[in-house]
Amino acid sequence: MAVRQTRLIGLLVAVTAGVVGVLVWSPTDTPAGDPVAERQPATSTTPTTRTTPATTDAPTSAPEPPPTPEASCARLIGKLSQRERVAQLLMVGVDPSSPDSAVQVAGDEGVGGIFIGGTDPTLLVDDRLDAVRKAAKVPIAISVDEEGGRVQRVEDLDGDVPSAREMAKSMTVAEVHKLARDRGAALHARGVTVDFAPVVDVTTQRDDDVIGDRAFGSDPAVVTRYAGAFARGLRESGVLPVIKHFPGHGRASGDSHTGAARTPALADLRRVDLLPYHRLLGSQRVAVMVGHMAVPGLTGNVPATLSPATYRLLRGEFSFDDIAITDDLGGMQAVSSRYPLPKAVLAALTAGADVAFWSSGEQHLDEVLDTLERAVADRTLPATRVTDSLTRVLRAKGACRR
Repeated sequence: MAVRQTRLIGLLVAVTAGVVGVLVWSPTDTPAGDPVAERQPATSTTPTTRTTPATTDAPTSAPEPPPTPEASCARLIGKLSQRERVAQLLMVGVDPSSPDSAVQVAGDEGVGGIFIGGTDPTLLVDDRLDAVRKAAKVPIAISVDEEGGRVQRVEDLDGDVPSAREMAKSMTVAEVHKLARDRGAALHARGVTVDFAPVVDVTTQRDDDVIGDRAFGSDPAVVTRYAGAFARGLRESGVLPVIKHFPGHGRASGDSHTGAARTPALADLRRVDLLPYHRLLGSQRVAVMVGHMAVPGLTGNVPATLSPATYRLLRGEFSFDDIAITDDLGGMQAVSSRYPLPKAVLAALTAGADVAFWSSGEQHLDEVLDTLERAVADRTLPATRVTDSLTRVLRAKGACRR
Protein backbone atom coordinates (compact mmCIF):
# COMPACT_ATOMS: atom_id res chain seq x y z
CA MET A 1 0.00 0.00 0.00
CA ALA A 2 1.07 3.59 -0.50
CA VAL A 3 3.03 5.10 2.37
CA ARG A 4 1.94 8.09 4.45
CA GLN A 5 3.39 10.69 2.08
CA THR A 6 1.07 9.63 -0.76
CA ARG A 7 -1.95 9.12 1.49
CA LEU A 8 -3.87 7.24 -1.18
CA ILE A 9 -5.87 4.78 0.87
CA GLY A 10 -8.81 3.52 3.18
CA LEU A 11 -11.69 0.57 3.03
CA LEU A 12 -15.04 -1.44 3.84
CA VAL A 13 -18.74 -1.07 5.45
CA ALA A 14 -21.75 -3.32 4.78
CA VAL A 15 -25.32 -2.45 3.93
CA THR A 16 -27.77 -5.29 3.46
CA ALA A 17 -29.48 -6.45 0.32
CA GLY A 18 -33.24 -5.90 0.07
CA VAL A 19 -34.95 -6.64 3.37
CA VAL A 20 -31.98 -8.43 4.87
CA GLY A 21 -31.05 -5.38 6.97
CA VAL A 22 -27.68 -3.70 7.53
CA LEU A 23 -24.67 -6.01 7.76
CA VAL A 24 -20.89 -5.77 7.74
CA TRP A 25 -18.10 -8.04 6.61
CA SER A 26 -17.96 -10.70 9.30
CA PRO A 27 -14.41 -11.08 10.64
CA THR A 28 -15.32 -12.66 13.94
CA ASP A 29 -15.09 -16.23 15.11
CA THR A 30 -18.87 -16.61 15.22
CA PRO A 31 -20.18 -19.27 12.79
CA ALA A 32 -18.75 -18.34 9.42
CA GLY A 33 -21.03 -16.14 7.39
CA ASP A 34 -23.41 -15.20 10.21
CA PRO A 35 -24.31 -11.54 9.79
CA VAL A 36 -22.85 -9.08 12.25
CA ALA A 37 -25.15 -6.16 13.01
CA GLU A 38 -23.76 -2.85 11.85
CA ARG A 39 -21.64 -1.09 14.47
CA GLN A 40 -22.29 -3.79 17.05
CA PRO A 41 -18.87 -4.71 18.48
CA ALA A 42 -17.90 -8.26 17.61
CA THR A 43 -17.01 -8.90 21.24
CA SER A 44 -20.60 -8.20 22.34
CA THR A 45 -22.43 -11.41 21.53
CA THR A 46 -25.81 -12.55 22.73
CA PRO A 47 -26.20 -16.29 23.32
CA THR A 48 -28.86 -17.81 21.13
CA THR A 49 -31.05 -20.52 22.64
CA ARG A 50 -32.59 -23.01 20.28
CA THR A 51 -35.80 -24.69 21.46
CA THR A 52 -37.50 -27.76 20.06
CA PRO A 53 -41.29 -27.64 19.78
CA ALA A 54 -43.13 -30.15 21.97
CA THR A 55 -44.14 -33.33 20.20
CA THR A 56 -47.91 -33.77 19.63
CA ASP A 57 -49.98 -36.60 18.23
CA ALA A 58 -51.31 -34.42 15.46
CA PRO A 59 -49.58 -34.99 12.12
CA THR A 60 -47.35 -32.14 11.10
CA SER A 61 -45.60 -31.46 7.85
CA ALA A 62 -41.84 -31.78 7.90
CA PRO A 63 -40.16 -28.39 8.27
CA GLU A 64 -38.41 -27.09 5.20
CA PRO A 65 -34.67 -27.63 5.63
CA PRO A 66 -32.58 -24.50 5.78
CA PRO A 67 -30.92 -23.58 2.49
CA THR A 68 -27.38 -24.69 1.93
CA PRO A 69 -24.85 -21.87 1.83
CA GLU A 70 -24.45 -22.31 -1.91
CA ALA A 71 -28.22 -22.09 -2.49
CA SER A 72 -28.52 -19.07 -0.23
CA CYS A 73 -25.77 -17.22 -2.08
CA ALA A 74 -27.04 -18.41 -5.43
CA ARG A 75 -30.45 -16.86 -4.80
CA LEU A 76 -28.88 -13.52 -3.96
CA ILE A 77 -26.55 -13.67 -6.95
CA GLY A 78 -29.50 -14.54 -9.16
CA LYS A 79 -31.13 -11.21 -8.29
CA LEU A 80 -28.14 -9.25 -9.59
CA SER A 81 -27.52 -8.21 -13.17
CA GLN A 82 -24.20 -9.15 -14.73
CA ARG A 83 -22.96 -5.58 -14.29
CA GLU A 84 -23.97 -5.63 -10.62
CA ARG A 85 -22.17 -8.93 -10.14
CA VAL A 86 -18.84 -7.72 -11.44
CA ALA A 87 -19.27 -4.40 -9.61
CA GLN A 88 -19.33 -6.33 -6.33
CA LEU A 89 -15.77 -7.45 -7.04
CA LEU A 90 -14.40 -3.89 -7.01
CA MET A 91 -12.94 -1.73 -4.24
CA VAL A 92 -12.80 1.89 -5.37
CA GLY A 93 -11.16 4.91 -3.77
CA VAL A 94 -13.59 7.79 -3.16
CA ASP A 95 -13.34 11.48 -2.33
CA PRO A 96 -12.90 11.62 1.48
CA SER A 97 -14.13 15.21 1.73
CA SER A 98 -17.80 14.51 0.95
CA PRO A 99 -20.22 11.55 0.87
CA ASP A 100 -21.34 12.42 -2.68
CA SER A 101 -18.65 10.39 -4.43
CA ALA A 102 -19.17 7.36 -2.19
CA VAL A 103 -22.97 7.51 -2.54
CA GLN A 104 -22.67 7.47 -6.32
CA VAL A 105 -20.23 4.55 -6.29
CA ALA A 106 -22.33 2.56 -3.82
CA GLY A 107 -25.79 3.41 -5.11
CA ASP A 108 -25.62 4.19 -8.81
CA GLU A 109 -22.79 1.79 -9.67
CA GLY A 110 -23.30 -0.84 -6.97
CA VAL A 111 -19.65 -1.50 -6.17
CA GLY A 112 -18.82 -3.97 -3.44
CA GLY A 113 -16.50 -1.70 -1.47
CA ILE A 114 -15.06 1.77 -1.13
CA PHE A 115 -11.68 2.93 0.10
CA ILE A 116 -11.22 6.12 2.11
CA GLY A 117 -7.71 7.53 1.76
CA GLY A 118 -6.03 10.87 2.18
CA THR A 119 -5.94 13.10 5.24
CA ASP A 120 -9.39 14.69 5.07
CA PRO A 121 -11.53 13.11 7.82
CA THR A 122 -14.88 14.51 6.64
CA LEU A 123 -16.36 11.21 5.51
CA LEU A 124 -15.46 9.54 8.82
CA VAL A 125 -17.23 11.96 11.16
CA ASP A 126 -20.83 12.91 11.96
CA ASP A 127 -22.27 9.63 10.63
CA ARG A 128 -21.76 10.69 7.01
CA LEU A 129 -21.25 7.06 6.00
CA ASP A 130 -24.91 6.38 6.83
CA ALA A 131 -25.91 7.81 3.46
CA VAL A 132 -23.45 5.49 1.71
CA ARG A 133 -24.86 2.42 3.43
CA LYS A 134 -28.43 3.45 2.65
CA ALA A 135 -27.59 3.94 -1.03
CA ALA A 136 -26.22 0.44 -1.50
CA LYS A 137 -28.46 -2.33 -2.82
CA VAL A 138 -26.03 -4.99 -1.59
CA PRO A 139 -23.83 -4.75 1.54
CA ILE A 140 -20.88 -2.46 0.95
CA ALA A 141 -17.47 -2.76 2.57
CA ILE A 142 -15.72 0.40 3.80
CA SER A 143 -11.97 0.26 4.17
CA VAL A 144 -9.01 2.32 5.30
CA ASP A 145 -5.25 1.79 5.47
CA GLU A 146 -4.49 1.97 9.20
CA GLU A 147 -1.21 0.24 10.04
CA GLY A 148 0.30 2.73 12.49
CA GLY A 149 3.49 4.74 12.06
CA ARG A 150 3.74 6.42 8.67
CA VAL A 151 0.62 4.67 7.33
CA GLN A 152 -2.31 6.03 9.35
CA ARG A 153 -5.60 7.65 8.36
CA VAL A 154 -7.34 8.59 11.61
CA GLU A 155 -4.52 9.68 13.90
CA ASP A 156 -5.87 13.24 13.98
CA LEU A 157 -9.24 11.89 15.12
CA ASP A 158 -8.28 9.01 17.39
CA GLY A 159 -4.63 9.49 18.32
CA ASP A 160 -1.30 8.24 17.04
CA VAL A 161 -0.33 4.56 16.79
CA PRO A 162 3.36 3.56 16.64
CA SER A 163 4.84 1.74 13.66
CA ALA A 164 4.89 -2.04 13.59
CA ARG A 165 8.65 -2.11 14.18
CA GLU A 166 8.30 0.17 17.19
CA MET A 167 5.48 -1.97 18.56
CA ALA A 168 7.63 -5.09 18.40
CA LYS A 169 10.53 -3.28 20.10
CA SER A 170 8.64 -1.59 22.91
CA MET A 171 5.42 -3.55 23.52
CA THR A 172 4.40 -7.05 24.48
CA VAL A 173 2.26 -9.18 22.22
CA ALA A 174 -0.65 -8.71 24.65
CA GLU A 175 -0.23 -4.93 24.52
CA VAL A 176 -0.28 -4.95 20.71
CA HIS A 177 -3.44 -7.04 20.79
CA LYS A 178 -5.14 -4.50 23.06
CA LEU A 179 -3.90 -1.55 20.99
CA ALA A 180 -5.31 -3.09 17.80
CA ARG A 181 -8.59 -3.95 19.51
CA ASP A 182 -8.96 -0.36 20.75
CA ARG A 183 -8.03 1.09 17.37
CA GLY A 184 -10.38 -1.30 15.63
CA ALA A 185 -13.20 -0.26 17.96
CA ALA A 186 -12.58 3.39 17.07
CA LEU A 187 -12.62 2.56 13.36
CA HIS A 188 -15.73 0.44 13.73
CA ALA A 189 -17.54 3.24 15.55
CA ARG A 190 -16.82 5.50 12.58
CA GLY A 191 -18.29 2.97 10.14
CA VAL A 192 -15.10 1.29 8.89
CA THR A 193 -15.35 -2.47 8.40
CA VAL A 194 -12.00 -3.33 6.78
CA ASP A 195 -8.43 -2.35 7.62
CA PHE A 196 -5.59 -3.01 5.20
CA ALA A 197 -3.36 -4.16 8.04
CA PRO A 198 -1.28 -5.69 9.50
CA VAL A 199 1.84 -5.97 7.37
CA VAL A 200 3.30 -9.47 7.66
CA ASP A 201 6.34 -8.84 5.47
CA VAL A 202 9.68 -9.97 6.88
CA THR A 203 12.46 -7.44 6.40
CA THR A 204 15.77 -5.98 7.54
CA GLN A 205 15.23 -2.74 5.62
CA ARG A 206 15.98 0.59 7.25
CA ASP A 207 12.98 2.34 8.79
CA ASP A 208 12.24 4.66 5.87
CA ASP A 209 12.48 2.06 3.11
CA VAL A 210 9.37 0.86 1.26
CA ILE A 211 8.49 -1.69 3.95
CA GLY A 212 11.02 -0.79 6.64
CA ASP A 213 9.34 0.11 9.93
CA ARG A 214 5.96 -0.98 8.59
CA ALA A 215 7.06 -4.57 9.33
CA PHE A 216 7.28 -6.11 12.80
CA GLY A 217 10.76 -7.45 12.19
CA SER A 218 13.20 -9.74 10.39
CA ASP A 219 12.34 -12.94 12.29
CA PRO A 220 9.29 -14.75 10.84
CA ALA A 221 8.33 -16.01 14.31
CA VAL A 222 8.28 -12.47 15.74
CA VAL A 223 6.28 -11.21 12.77
CA THR A 224 3.80 -14.04 13.18
CA ARG A 225 3.22 -13.37 16.89
CA TYR A 226 2.84 -9.61 16.63
CA ALA A 227 0.92 -9.51 13.34
CA GLY A 228 -1.34 -12.27 14.64
CA ALA A 229 -2.09 -10.27 17.78
CA PHE A 230 -2.79 -7.13 15.75
CA ALA A 231 -5.11 -9.00 13.38
CA ARG A 232 -6.92 -10.67 16.26
CA GLY A 233 -7.51 -7.33 17.97
CA LEU A 234 -9.01 -5.83 14.81
CA ARG A 235 -11.24 -8.84 14.28
CA GLU A 236 -12.50 -8.78 17.86
CA SER A 237 -13.50 -5.16 17.38
CA GLY A 238 -15.60 -5.94 14.32
CA VAL A 239 -13.07 -4.89 11.66
CA LEU A 240 -11.77 -7.34 9.05
CA PRO A 241 -7.95 -7.46 9.03
CA VAL A 242 -6.20 -7.70 5.65
CA ILE A 243 -2.72 -9.18 6.00
CA LYS A 244 -0.22 -8.10 3.36
CA HIS A 245 1.68 -8.23 1.00
CA PHE A 246 1.44 -11.85 -0.21
CA PRO A 247 3.73 -13.60 -1.00
CA GLY A 248 6.19 -11.12 0.58
CA HIS A 249 7.47 -7.62 -0.21
CA GLY A 250 9.91 -7.33 2.68
CA ARG A 251 12.97 -8.72 0.90
CA ALA A 252 12.08 -7.62 -2.63
CA SER A 253 14.37 -5.49 -4.71
CA GLY A 254 12.56 -2.36 -5.86
CA ASP A 255 9.49 -0.53 -4.67
CA SER A 256 6.19 -1.53 -6.28
CA HIS A 257 4.86 1.99 -5.66
CA THR A 258 7.42 3.48 -8.06
CA GLY A 259 8.30 0.64 -10.42
CA ALA A 260 8.99 -3.05 -10.79
CA ALA A 261 9.79 -5.09 -7.70
CA ARG A 262 11.23 -8.60 -7.61
CA THR A 263 11.33 -11.01 -4.69
CA PRO A 264 13.78 -13.81 -3.98
CA ALA A 265 12.92 -17.12 -5.63
CA LEU A 266 9.84 -18.98 -4.41
CA ALA A 267 11.95 -21.62 -2.66
CA ASP A 268 13.59 -18.86 -0.61
CA LEU A 269 10.23 -17.24 0.16
CA ARG A 270 9.01 -20.57 1.54
CA ARG A 271 11.89 -20.59 4.05
CA VAL A 272 11.25 -17.03 5.29
CA ASP A 273 8.53 -14.76 3.90
CA LEU A 274 5.73 -17.31 3.61
CA LEU A 275 6.14 -18.74 7.12
CA PRO A 276 3.77 -16.20 8.78
CA TYR A 277 1.05 -17.03 6.27
CA HIS A 278 1.19 -20.72 7.12
CA ARG A 279 0.44 -19.92 10.76
CA LEU A 280 -1.93 -16.97 10.39
CA LEU A 281 -4.12 -18.35 7.62
CA GLY A 282 -4.71 -21.49 9.64
CA SER A 283 -5.46 -19.85 12.96
CA GLN A 284 -7.85 -16.98 12.29
CA ARG A 285 -10.13 -15.48 9.66
CA VAL A 286 -8.47 -12.72 7.68
CA ALA A 287 -8.39 -11.38 4.15
CA VAL A 288 -5.13 -11.37 2.19
CA MET A 289 -3.74 -8.53 0.08
CA VAL A 290 -1.63 -9.69 -2.86
CA GLY A 291 1.33 -7.48 -3.78
CA HIS A 292 2.67 -6.45 -7.17
CA MET A 293 6.05 -8.16 -6.90
CA ALA A 294 7.35 -10.50 -9.59
CA VAL A 295 8.31 -13.86 -8.04
CA PRO A 296 10.95 -16.03 -9.73
CA GLY A 297 9.81 -19.61 -9.80
CA LEU A 298 6.16 -18.59 -9.49
CA THR A 299 5.09 -15.63 -11.63
CA GLY A 300 8.15 -14.99 -13.79
CA ASN A 301 8.18 -11.30 -14.72
CA VAL A 302 4.45 -10.82 -14.14
CA PRO A 303 3.30 -8.98 -10.99
CA ALA A 304 1.88 -11.46 -8.48
CA THR A 305 -1.50 -9.69 -8.51
CA LEU A 306 -1.98 -10.56 -12.17
CA SER A 307 -0.61 -14.11 -12.16
CA PRO A 308 -2.86 -17.18 -11.82
CA ALA A 309 0.06 -19.01 -10.18
CA THR A 310 -0.17 -16.68 -7.16
CA TYR A 311 -3.78 -17.58 -6.47
CA ARG A 312 -3.16 -21.29 -7.08
CA LEU A 313 -0.47 -21.10 -4.40
CA LEU A 314 -2.77 -19.26 -2.01
CA ARG A 315 -5.77 -21.55 -2.55
CA GLY A 316 -3.73 -24.75 -2.78
CA GLU A 317 -0.71 -24.78 -0.48
CA PHE A 318 -2.38 -22.51 2.07
CA SER A 319 -5.95 -23.86 1.64
CA PHE A 320 -7.17 -20.27 1.77
CA ASP A 321 -10.85 -19.82 0.94
CA ASP A 322 -11.51 -16.26 2.07
CA ILE A 323 -11.06 -12.93 0.32
CA ALA A 324 -7.96 -12.19 -1.78
CA ILE A 325 -7.64 -8.46 -2.53
CA THR A 326 -5.17 -6.88 -4.93
CA ASP A 327 -2.88 -4.08 -3.93
CA ASP A 328 -3.63 -0.75 -5.63
CA LEU A 329 -3.95 -1.39 -9.37
CA GLY A 330 -4.24 2.27 -10.31
CA GLY A 331 -1.78 4.08 -8.06
CA MET A 332 1.27 1.79 -8.04
CA GLN A 333 3.61 1.86 -10.99
CA ALA A 334 4.61 -1.80 -10.87
CA VAL A 335 1.24 -2.29 -12.57
CA SER A 336 -0.01 1.14 -13.68
CA SER A 337 3.08 1.87 -15.79
CA ARG A 338 2.52 -1.34 -17.76
CA TYR A 339 -1.25 -1.79 -17.93
CA PRO A 340 -4.22 0.59 -18.26
CA LEU A 341 -6.54 0.23 -15.30
CA PRO A 342 -9.38 -1.69 -17.05
CA LYS A 343 -6.89 -4.23 -18.39
CA ALA A 344 -5.21 -4.60 -14.99
CA VAL A 345 -8.56 -5.13 -13.23
CA LEU A 346 -9.62 -7.72 -15.80
CA ALA A 347 -6.27 -9.52 -15.56
CA ALA A 348 -6.40 -9.63 -11.75
CA LEU A 349 -9.95 -11.00 -11.58
CA THR A 350 -9.28 -13.51 -14.34
CA ALA A 351 -6.13 -14.66 -12.53
CA GLY A 352 -8.07 -15.38 -9.33
CA ALA A 353 -8.38 -12.22 -7.23
CA ASP A 354 -11.73 -11.81 -5.49
CA VAL A 355 -11.55 -8.01 -5.16
CA ALA A 356 -9.73 -5.64 -7.53
CA PHE A 357 -8.73 -2.47 -5.71
CA TRP A 358 -7.70 0.93 -6.95
CA SER A 359 -7.48 4.19 -5.03
CA SER A 360 -7.47 6.68 -7.86
CA GLY A 361 -11.21 7.36 -7.96
CA GLU A 362 -14.48 6.56 -9.64
CA GLN A 363 -13.71 8.44 -12.86
CA HIS A 364 -12.53 5.13 -14.38
CA LEU A 365 -15.40 3.04 -13.07
CA ASP A 366 -17.69 2.97 -16.10
CA GLU A 367 -14.84 1.95 -18.37
CA VAL A 368 -13.81 -0.81 -15.98
CA LEU A 369 -17.38 -2.12 -15.69
CA ASP A 370 -17.86 -2.02 -19.47
CA THR A 371 -14.63 -3.99 -19.90
CA LEU A 372 -15.68 -6.61 -17.36
CA GLU A 373 -19.16 -7.00 -18.84
CA ARG A 374 -17.70 -7.59 -22.30
CA ALA A 375 -15.18 -10.05 -20.87
CA VAL A 376 -17.92 -12.12 -19.24
CA ALA A 377 -19.97 -12.03 -22.45
CA ASP A 378 -17.07 -13.30 -24.58
CA ARG A 379 -15.88 -15.67 -21.80
CA THR A 380 -12.53 -13.98 -21.37
CA LEU A 381 -13.64 -13.69 -17.75
CA PRO A 382 -15.50 -16.95 -17.08
CA ALA A 383 -18.86 -16.61 -15.36
CA THR A 384 -17.78 -19.35 -12.94
CA ARG A 385 -14.77 -17.24 -11.95
CA VAL A 386 -17.13 -14.33 -11.16
CA THR A 387 -19.48 -16.56 -9.18
CA ASP A 388 -16.66 -18.05 -7.10
CA SER A 389 -15.36 -14.64 -6.05
CA LEU A 390 -18.80 -13.12 -5.65
CA THR A 391 -19.78 -15.94 -3.31
CA ARG A 392 -16.69 -15.31 -1.14
CA VAL A 393 -17.39 -11.57 -1.09
CA LEU A 394 -21.06 -11.95 -0.16
CA ARG A 395 -20.26 -14.54 2.51
CA ALA A 396 -17.62 -12.26 4.03
CA LYS A 397 -20.19 -9.47 4.19
CA GLY A 398 -22.73 -11.73 5.89
CA ALA A 399 -25.16 -11.52 2.99
CA CYS A 400 -25.27 -15.33 2.78
CA ARG A 401 -24.02 -17.94 5.19
CA ARG A 402 -20.98 -20.13 4.62
